[in-house]
Amino acid sequence: MPLLWQRAESHCGPRSNWDFDTLILTDSPRGNSPFSPSEDNVVQNILTWLFQNSRSSHLFITGHSSNRVDITFFGDGYTENERDKFLSDARSLALDISYNHTFLTVRPLLNFWAAFAASNETGIGIGGEPKDTIFGLYRDGTELRAVYYAKPEVAATSCDLLGDGCDYPILLANDPLYGGLGGRFTVTTSSKMNGPLVLRHELGHSVIKEGEEYDGGFAYYGPNAAHNFTSPFPWAHWLSDGNGTPRAERSVMPMQAYPWTVLSLDEPWTVKFNSSGQYARHLVRFSLSAIPEAKHLSIVLDGEEIQWTPMPGIGVDRWHYDVHRNETLADGEHTLSFSLQEGALVGLAQLCSAEIIEFGDADEFNATEGHISAYPTYSDKNETSYRPTNEGCLMRVVTSPDFCKVCVEGLWHVLLERVNLIDDISTDCTHVRTLNLDPVKLGQLRSLDAGEGASLPQESLSIIWAKDGTPLPHFENKTKIVLDAATTGNFTVVVQFFTEEVRVDPHGFLKDTGSIEINTPCRAIDEHV
Repeated sequence: MPLLWQRAESHCGPRSNWDFDTLILTDSPRGNSPFSPSEDNVVQNILTWLFQNSRSSHLFITGHSSNRVDITFFGDGYTENERDKFLSDARSLALDISYNHTFLTVRPLLNFWAAFAASNETGIGIGGEPKDTIFGLYRDGTELRAVYYAKPEVAATSCDLLGDGCDYPILLANDPLYGGLGGRFTVTTSSKMNGPLVLRHELGHSVIKEGEEYDGGFAYYGPNAAHNFTSPFPWAHWLSDGNGTPRAERSVMPMQAYPWTVLSLDEPWTVKFNSSGQYARHLVRFSLSAIPEAKHLSIVLDGEEIQWTPMPGIGVDRWHYDVHRNETLADGEHTLSFSLQEGALVGLAQLCSAEIIEFGDADEFNATEGHISAYPTYSDKNETSYRPTNEGCLMRVVTSPDFCKVCVEGLWHVLLERVNLIDDISTDCTHVRTLNLDPVKLGQLRSLDAGEGASLPQESLSIIWAKDGTPLPHFENKTKIVLDAATTGNFTVVVQFFTEEVRVDPHGFLKDTGSIEINTPCRAIDEHV
């Protein structure tokens, strides 16, 4: 409670000067009794949250919050009568990232929660103007790109209120279109097409603490970024060539732009760029919003129509497209244009981004899926860094559902730094002495849903017991050991996790030790009782 008062006063000034009522909660808000936030003042919205009962306040729980990484969804732009929609949206996102892809293998380390407070208006702001919502989410313009928050102090206090039940807050915007943000607060939208894609990508920033892999960004850092080939190379142990020496795959980006322009019938958006003519093939990459059919947009490169296929059902939402062309761009100047062909889309259709990438031949650039090497990435200042795979990671291709192997290893490291492999060690004493180990359910203890086993990597959990420093090999890999009733002493257990997804563990995050001291034999306890 003192911490909460301190946080509230830091935002609202000394309590002695407050001229509004304050609701004081003496119990944890994660209970079965719902309580409603006041609509009269913002402090009530900060200090009070409307939680569902125990059936619906948690989405997916694998253990106590004190030894799990808790991901909590907070809704913004959901009114009181949209509470069920918020819970449905949050559950859908949690299911998508933890049961289908992305966080599937690390799911036993995670809890997912949903915390609801009603906004006074539905939806989020545009043009830099927030609506009357809990966190004030808004778009800077009309483009489908970043979604910002106007009330970071409200988000911070909301998360603080949950204590260890909120490690990574997600601000879920009640908006059907693409958008998001990474950082202290991960932001995504309820877009059916793009919400999960954006959430996966932004959690890569927030959880793994890694930067972009796509071209034209400004932040390239973390386990998936290298800036030179000096030793040790960050993912030398993952290189497909096996000799530990990286090779720069040969490619170049002669053009990239983020027009964020509304397309018109009168004049196409056009860009000119130069090629050296020294590359075997090229890629035309672009993203669009509000262009649901190919006939609505003409894309022309040097007078030749580019054939493309819209994402089915995309409607007015944004999507990313790649057109691979197995031919060399000639030496000299080239022209790329995008021309709207449908009058009904004027004022809606946008060209969000456009890019040309050229590649060397098969001997110079390995495009094999899953191949790990050193692939050039070009920043907004045209500075070169390197990423592990060509197009094998959602940090580069937002439409991909998977991290690359290097990022997955980084994910295990950051999560197991916070989660102990041992939840609890306890003892029972009746006619015999029993020691009970409750480890995190990984390896052979993992609980699998139908069909999941085939998609999981090889993994195991090693359990080694010792008494007063002497190993007990006959109890190896046992979570329950039975001893003589008179047994006393110090028992230790070492739990170590092995997985194909982690090749190096420099900080020992995949190994934990627990102990329990037995001072009184069971018979003495029985006689005392």
